[in-house]
Amino acid sequence: MTVHFIGAGPGSADLLTVRAVELLRNSPVCLYAGTYLDPEVLAYCAPEAELIDTQGLDLDEIIEHCARAHRAGKDVARLCSGDPSIYSALTEQKRRLDALGIGWDVTPGVPAYAAAAAILGVELTVPEQVQSVVLTRTRARSTVMPESEALANFARTRATLILHLAITRIRTLAAELAPEYGTDCPVAVVYRASQPEQLVLRGTLADIADRVEAAGLRRAAVILVGRALAETLDCAQSHLYDPGRDRTHITR
Repeated sequence: MTVHFIGAGPGSADLLTVRAVELLRNSPVCLYAGTYLDPEVLAYCAPEAELIDTQGLDLDEIIEHCARAHRAGKDVARLCSGDPSIYSALTEQKRRLDALGIGWDVTPGVPAYAAAAAILGVELTVPEQVQSVVLTRTRARSTVMPESEALANFARTRATLILHLAITRIRTLAAELAPEYGTDCPVAVVYRASQPEQLVLRGTLADIADRVEAAGLRRAAVILVGRALAETLDCAQSHLYDPGRDRTHITR
């Protein structure tokens, strides 16, 4: 018996990996986060599979469902929003499974920020302008952020900034980022990327909070900040494809 942590992607059923679909089809039990999931994802599960929505459960209750399936010899598909490597509580869940002697594995998924970038049609790294992407969040009703990871510290890099779980604080965040990025810095907010309710808001640090508040967004949105998001952008040519690059050493 194995608990399969599966990246459900940003929510759309057609953005799951082939491996994820096979695991869903063959797992008699599926634990899923109903808050962010398109119901069509669950259609991959077998008709007789036990489906358990975890949005109202605490960690102890989730692990107990896994333990019960373990005792019955049933595999569990544990669907995580986006990719399990980011904000999935994977660490604390696998630690408890290890203590119980329950096997587990991880299948990656499409991260929400990658889906958002695809919807926007942007590359988050642009030659000679920005070559780093920072994935972070802010604290509202959540665990404490490490002191070294203050938003101002990341802002000084002027990297492309991806903010999760931060939409309700966007006015404060915009004011905090403006001194480093400039009030004219492009910002995009993508709500429920890839799902039927998808909404895209574009603006700058000067006006994005007004747009978000007018739309009434409160959750399930990714915030992207940085010059790479400009709708028109001149940039240097990548060395990889530069016609002046010496390719004599490349073998085929």
